[in-house]
Amino acid sequence: MSEPFTFTSSTPNIGLPLLIAGQAQKEFFLNQSLVIVDSLHRRSVIASQPAPPTNADEGDCFRITAPATQEWEGCEGHITIRIGGSWHFIAPREGIFMFDSAADQFLLYQSGWRVASTPAIPASGAVIDAEARAAISELIDALRDIGIFAPVTN
Repeated sequence: MSEPFTFTSSTPNIGLPLLIAGQAQKEFFLNQSLVIVDSLHRRSVIASQPAPPTNADEGDCFRITAPATQEWEGCEGHITIRIGGSWHFIAPREGIFMFDSAADQFLLYQSGWRVASTPAIPASGAVIDAEARAAISELIDALRDIGIFAPVTN
């Protein structure tokens, strides 16, 4: 005989609410889950900012930066989605990879949000080879920062 199977109240990866037998207003929780999946499926945020925009459409998704203010206060680093006229906050999980549309760059969550910074372009000079090597090294480090390349192991 198999062991009894128990469920928690939410999914382990993005915290979608699970339905419980005999639960009232199941449609609210199901609709909330569908909106979260719909917003996170595209793996992008409109922008990274510390305060809510003045007009946000249903399903708009943002990354909250410090220092968070107004309704977002205390939720720095979270992803927030506009659902039913209010904000729903999702704590990021290790390895989540999103695109910030306003900044036109990718974000990676590894013990905090990380972005790759653009390395300086080599300029002409007496030691072009050394400058090119330094630029390539910076590029490799930037790609490591966003998880494209694995970290250096010693």
